[in-house]
Amino acid sequence: MKFFNRFSRRGLLLLVLYTSLSVVAHAQKYSVAEGVITFFSSATLEDIKADNRKVASVFNTASGEIAFSIPINQFQFEKKLMQEHFNEKYLESDKYPKSTFAGKVEGFTMGKPGMQQATAKGKLTIHGVTRDVEIPGTIEVQAGSLKLQSKFMVKLEDYNVKIPKLMWQNIAEQVEVTVDLTYKPQ
Repeated sequence: MKFFNRFSRRGLLLLVLYTSLSVVAHAQKYSVAEGVITFFSSATLEDIKADNRKVASVFNTASGEIAFSIPINQFQFEKKLMQEHFNEKYLESDKYPKSTFAGKVEGFTMGKPGMQQATAKGKLTIHGVTRDVEIPGTIEVQAGSLKLQSKFMVKLEDYNVKIPKLMWQNIAEQVEVTVDLTYKPQ
């Protein structure tokens, strides 16, 4: 009976350890469970802000590979007229329906606790134009999730987004993009 109890405890411990390792091993790919990407334009006459909660993203913590897909027509503005102009005149969302990013995260270690500074290097496509970028941010390992946050500037001219000269006091030449996403294991 003592042998059986000792074997059972050891067996149970091994089963728990195996199960834990299996969960960790499978939890290398994460996808967005919730989050928002915001852009903010501050110009002389007005500030413009829009949020997009329809972001799709996958992050492979083993390889560092990360990809985003953002439907342009899902940015929500305070004023409907701003949203129409954004989609029809500036971002031409019928012609260029998505903005994407594909690259690798550097500086992040999955087993390291707390918030970590990281950089995503890759290709950002907006308005049909693809450019190499480096985007700074933080990643925090939380209980059962990863929290990614970033803030960076996008120069509209770099992505062939034309702002009429009459609108220069309404729309900034550069917009601030804020990323706040929570990933869950796939």
